[in-house]
Amino acid sequence: MNEHNEHSYENGSTRPPKNHGGVIAAVLCICIVLLGVASAVGILSRLSGDPYTESGNVLFSEIGSTGTSSSPASSSVQTVPDPDNQMEIALNSIPAQVDNVPQTGGMGLQDIYDKNIPSVVSITCTLSGGTSTGTGVVLSENGYLVTNAHVVDGAREIEVLLSDERTFSATLVGSDSLSDLAVLYVDAKDLIPAEFGDSAQVRVGDAVVAIGDPLGVEFRGTMTDGIVSAINRNVQTGGRTMTLIQTNAALNSGNSGGPLINCFGQVIGINTLKIGTFTDDAGVEGLGFAIPSAMVKQIVDQLIAQGYVSGRPTLELEGQWVSSFHQQFRGIPAGLYITGAPAGSGIRAKDILLSIDGTRVTTQEALDGVLYSHQAGDRVTLVLYRDGRQFTVELTLQEAGK
Repeated sequence: MNEHNEHSYENGSTRPPKNHGGVIAAVLCICIVLLGVASAVGILSRLSGDPYTESGNVLFSEIGSTGTSSSPASSSVQTVPDPDNQMEIALNSIPAQVDNVPQTGGMGLQDIYDKNIPSVVSITCTLSGGTSTGTGVVLSENGYLVTNAHVVDGAREIEVLLSDERTFSATLVGSDSLSDLAVLYVDAKDLIPAEFGDSAQVRVGDAVVAIGDPLGVEFRGTMTDGIVSAINRNVQTGGRTMTLIQTNAALNSGNSGGPLINCFGQVIGINTLKIGTFTDDAGVEGLGFAIPSAMVKQIVDQLIAQGYVSGRPTLELEGQWVSSFHQQFRGIPAGLYITGAPAGSGIRAKDILLSIDGTRVTTQEALDGVLYSHQAGDRVTLVLYRDGRQFTVELTLQEAGK
């Protein structure tokens, strides 16, 4: 007879089996949570256009693929192209081009460009401290060109590049800083002059284009289009007021001296300046200005005939502006340090010009502003500094260029 312990069972266990229901329930809960998270991620991926999901960004999939398709229908078996059934891109003939006519009755933009590009030149100036570039317009078959005065200001050498790739050294015939116009001459007899139109007939809204070298010779011959945004616009610049044509045709550094052209292919202005993007916090776009052709004729005719513009005043003083370093190091006031003056004027070398008619002059712009408000023959009062004291001198303004 076998004796059995009261805690013994047939299977030899000394205790009853444990209940595992709680563990199983916990595992099921974790699985449910994980499935929920996976489903949520899938939904969010579809909504956000994840490029790595089957509903993702198609563009990224097409361009950025490295050989693995994101389509669920794709097969792991790759199809090899049939060498006997390959294709080539066909280049079909373009239909006859339609001229882009900016204004009823005008020329197409292409024709305007073709007409004027032979009359537009690239200008490179060698300065004491480097080079500068700009644009010019052919005035005559025998070598006269017009550009901005600020393009050639301080130039030791001037080089002109024609549209046919010929290069010439240019001579400065005359320059007028007040109108910002200058005339150059090159030794050529077969140039193609631009046709000028009367700016007095220009209206706001007229279609225009500008041709020139934005940012230099690298982009020479660039054409931009727009309209006349305003006429007779008074613009303060460099101590003077200029009455200009305003346009939204894109102008950039290097366009200076180039033509503003109407829809009939006529030059109605010479581009001179723009209001820059960083003028204020808001930024500025589409504010370019050109000197009206009526003013160009008035100034250029005088520069060609006599080398200067009648009535422009000058002080006939030579000097350089006192830098802030010399002001502090030498203890002298800001102004024009005189290096040369007319005999009998009462002004000597090393004097410093402080003001004219009560207006303080510490920069060239300030000096020009005073001169532009006078005519040749006017009497002005100068305040100068010499050996620690100030004194006054009266001078008669002379005619510049004579």
